[in-house]
Amino acid sequence: MNDDLMINVDIPEGVKVAVHDGSVGITGPLGSNSRRINDKFLTVKVGDKGIAIESIKRNNKLAKRAVNTERAFATELQNDINGVRKYYEINMKIVFAHFPISMEIKNGEVRINNMIGERAPRISKIIGTTKVEVKGQDMRLYGTSRDDVNQTAANLRKTVKIRDKDGRTFQDGVYYALE
Repeated sequence: MNDDLMINVDIPEGVKVAVHDGSVGITGPLGSNSRRINDKFLTVKVGDKGIAIESIKRNNKLAKRAVNTERAFATELQNDINGVRKYYEINMKIVFAHFPISMEIKNGEVRINNMIGERAPRISKIIGTTKVEVKGQDMRLYGTSRDDVNQTAANLRKTVKIRDKDGRTFQDGVYYALE
């Protein structure tokens, strides 16, 4: 195993990166992202052209874990850099056959009203700074953090899941739109 393995992540123009208090802050034209550093395994330094990520290998037992952590952290940082330059976006469709579904976005939550005729609304949490837009039966989730946008979509899918009914008959819900 190569002991001097270091990964560099390029910083494009218009993006600023700062390391402080055990986290990396990334700011760009669309917003900002922050990610904690696992300082047990990694050291992160910001240079002129990029971010240098190096694994701390205290012994051979942790060496493989440190390298894998380094690679994963580099991928996460690249995702955060891409997110502040171009939004991550997920398009979804609201589908109903029996009862018309309506949606409200309030206080960091999506309220799904009249799901299969239920009186109480189903509530799904919006994670982080993800933005949700509903136009008719089309829903758009977008934001600078890939993790937050994907988790918000997963929360929606989980919230509208129909239990104790035949899935072939009751296909109402929110689905990922195929494009």
